[in-house]
Amino acid sequence: MSIQLDREITQDFERALGVEWLETNGLGGWAGTTVAGAHSRRYHGLLVAATRPPAGRTVLLSRLDETLHVEGTTYELGCNLFPGAVAPRGFEYLASFTQDLFPQFTYEAGGVRLRKTVAAVDGESTTLVLYEVLDAPGPFILSLRPFLAARDLHSLAAANDVLSQEVSFSVGVLELQPYPEAPEVFVQVPGADFQANPQWWYRFEYERDRQRGFDFQEDLWTPGLFGRELAPGDRLGIVISTADPRGRDAFALFEKERKRREKILKTLPVQDDLARSLALAADSFLVRRGTNQRAVVAGYPWFTERSRDTMIALSGLCLVTGRFDDAKKILRAFAKSVSQGMLPDRLPEKGEEVRYTSVDASLWMFVAAWKYLQATGDEEFVREALLPALRKVVHWYDKGTRHGIKTAADGLLATGAEDVPLTWMDGRIDDRPVTPRRGKAVEVNALWANALTILAELEARLGDPEEAKRLAPRAKKAQKRFAEAFWNEEGGFLYDGIGDEPDAALRPNQIFALSLPFPLLPKPKAERVLAAVEEKLATPVGLRTLSPDHPDYHAAYEGDPVTREGAYHQGTVWTWLLGPYMTALVRIQGTAGRKKALGILQELRPRLAEAGVGSLPEVFDAEAPHSPRGCFARAWSVAEVLRATVEDLQVPARPKKEKK
Repeated sequence: MSIQLDREITQDFERALGVEWLETNGLGGWAGTTVAGAHSRRYHGLLVAATRPPAGRTVLLSRLDETLHVEGTTYELGCNLFPGAVAPRGFEYLASFTQDLFPQFTYEAGGVRLRKTVAAVDGESTTLVLYEVLDAPGPFILSLRPFLAARDLHSLAAANDVLSQEVSFSVGVLELQPYPEAPEVFVQVPGADFQANPQWWYRFEYERDRQRGFDFQEDLWTPGLFGRELAPGDRLGIVISTADPRGRDAFALFEKERKRREKILKTLPVQDDLARSLALAADSFLVRRGTNQRAVVAGYPWFTERSRDTMIALSGLCLVTGRFDDAKKILRAFAKSVSQGMLPDRLPEKGEEVRYTSVDASLWMFVAAWKYLQATGDEEFVREALLPALRKVVHWYDKGTRHGIKTAADGLLATGAEDVPLTWMDGRIDDRPVTPRRGKAVEVNALWANALTILAELEARLGDPEEAKRLAPRAKKAQKRFAEAFWNEEGGFLYDGIGDEPDAALRPNQIFALSLPFPLLPKPKAERVLAAVEEKLATPVGLRTLSPDHPDYHAAYEGDPVTREGAYHQGTVWTWLLGPYMTALVRIQGTAGRKKALGILQELRPRLAEAGVGSLPEVFDAEAPHSPRGCFARAWSVAEVLRATVEDLQVPARPKKEKK
């Protein structure tokens, strides 16, 4: 499970700047930056707090730069990017980086070997920074300079006269509140002294923001400098928090958090290194929402909750990991939110406008409910909490609801909106959909046929047997019509959509006809679909969103927002599609497909050390070397790979031979 980066990477600034680490706190906040130590995004920080969990994210303490004073010589371990300069160059002292249960950094400078571990504490806005002196020629001074941003996650700070420079320091605790509307910040450095020296430092540069076409310079404020003498064998535990840490011990908090993470791994049915890493990554997306509720953060560092992502990721995040209570809380909240058959784009905060722009999120809820019942056997919850909501979805989709969503005369599901992207391919340029997909989209109708089948099964088992008898033939009719209407005989695969004219673009959406709980194609056609996907769309890191021979194909996802949006679903590889792809491989090709899927996992392993360490990113470029893009940790990327690993690729235990 341990991911290790040696000097070849850690002491190469460009490479170390491209690898990011993340520690999340179960509230929607985090600590994280690059392995090099220099921030490359506005989203990086050592204490990013969710003031209204899981939203209201605020970058409070941006950084804590270390300096060693050894026998009259100074070694700066921090690293920042300024216009035309990297200063200081602390990455040159970084001997190794390791991601296990926590990220660890080992520095070597002036005969001192210093190990730093960073941990976010689950359930509170608290970051721990632990130092251990592994070796030293004698006593030395460790000085620490905190830098504050104290601003909204998506903005950038600029030097100003409004920030309060009033601070207090006593018994090793620095206390400050830079702005009246911002939370208080506490930094506890046991045994340290503090020299006040308030300053603005100007024009920190964030390279990844620059590449993405955003503003990329920020000013940060520092109140002064901590100092603490250390000797060989010493350790120092720092607590950075929005709550007063007096009386708390950093190492005791760390031990509690370590045990919590170890418990997550013990319940995992697959114990290989990749699955263990993904299980820890899965934990980072499950967060608290108020009292006794749970939510799924769609991705770090900028996404919050999204209903479609939540329903797709629920099986991989909660069910295969044994977190059934979390799944129950999530499903209950969304079942209550159904409006005219649709789920909101995300569960709104109080007073927030509710938006409904997803035709498929409520259909994915059927799949999530079905898998929950299979995993838990919790018939009472499904009957009482979920079945009424699922009935509402079918009722409203039959009747007709927002955006022209309505069951057509042939039993398939159609949408009528031209200006709203209603499927997961929801990119926009100048407020117009890049891929409108108006009419009957292939994955939407694969989900619709599955929804009817699942509802019929649930009615027969838990609800109204007479309704089940009415639904069952209807579901079979939808399955039959799907196989007829979407089949593209000339191409040997499924149309991506049926509107005024069928859309013959080869896209990955058809894979769901093979991977959903109730497959929709006879084996000969399923084999041809899978062959087309393998030939044109499959890569080692996911499926392309468009065939390379299509005129609208984009090979790279980079540049300014408009350029990136145009490539988002026009060739760019999406990692989450590996889940349904591996499921289809095993279902259609059996042992040979399972071998291929295991090979995919093997090729995927090194990618966990490439963008967000220990996690999987949102997207990759469509062509080799398939550079990671988008957010560096995406919930459904992690969830779908983990789900397929457990559901489809787990080797059953061999029965024990009877003793003679």
